[in-house]
Amino acid sequence: MSQSKRVIAGVLQMTSTADVDANMDTVHGLVRDAALRGAEMVLVPECFSYLGPEKGKIDIAESLDEGGPILERCRVAAQDAGVDVVYGGFWEKSDVPGKVRNACIYMRADGSIDAVYRKIHLFDVDLPDGTKLLESQTVEPGSDTVIAEAPFGTLGLSVCYDLRFPELYRRLVDAGAIALAVPAAFTQTTGKDHWHVLLRARAIEQQCYVLAAAQTGHHYGERRSYGHALIADPWGTVVAQCGQGEGVAVAPIDPAFVEKVRRAVPSLEHRRIR
Repeated sequence: MSQSKRVIAGVLQMTSTADVDANMDTVHGLVRDAALRGAEMVLVPECFSYLGPEKGKIDIAESLDEGGPILERCRVAAQDAGVDVVYGGFWEKSDVPGKVRNACIYMRADGSIDAVYRKIHLFDVDLPDGTKLLESQTVEPGSDTVIAEAPFGTLGLSVCYDLRFPELYRRLVDAGAIALAVPAAFTQTTGKDHWHVLLRARAIEQQCYVLAAAQTGHHYGERRSYGHALIADPWGTVVAQCGQGEGVAVAPIDPAFVEKVRRAVPSLEHRRIR
């Protein structure tokens, strides 16, 4: 950690729909905006390329080995802005018929892929407001925790619903993470009550920065997302947050502050159950 440096990071907030080209235009513009505001690493939300009827994501899924038009546009956005980009919720082809993988990709500024995490925890819920989502019907779950080396130090990768499972983040911290990536498409219903609480809790208990990119607004049918993309510091303070609509929030990620918090409250050293 002592060899890492203070770096500005950005989180994006957008409203993806079934229009892939329009979504990717938005991604490109917002990544550029974050870079113009000084960000050296940018986090893009879950479902960035497509958020529509379930079958559609299977139709557009691409292999990370063979590539395709969506992956190419991801590369171009990173290269044009000259920043590392974490693409949360890339629809990756699966070997399981009728399913895709929900992949979180760490892409370097030159367009190369440095790390890939596949979402482990799948969102199967039947909410009181009538929202019913069964991610497991169309997504093959991952099984491995993944870290990447960002400009500020080690970054732990996760996706959306993973946020509710603190044991995942403890493993990422044990692997050296000083920041946690949470690209998400939190529903309006759950987000209004749980989004800030869970993100701040993960920051406090893991003594890490939390970078949370978010979907916002109306996507299709009854599907709506809460938004409020944000960055929280290791003390649990929200240091940057998006307002209404699409946009970017940026804040410095300071490894020295992580060290300071961990020295002041050495709870990670005090664990007795592992």
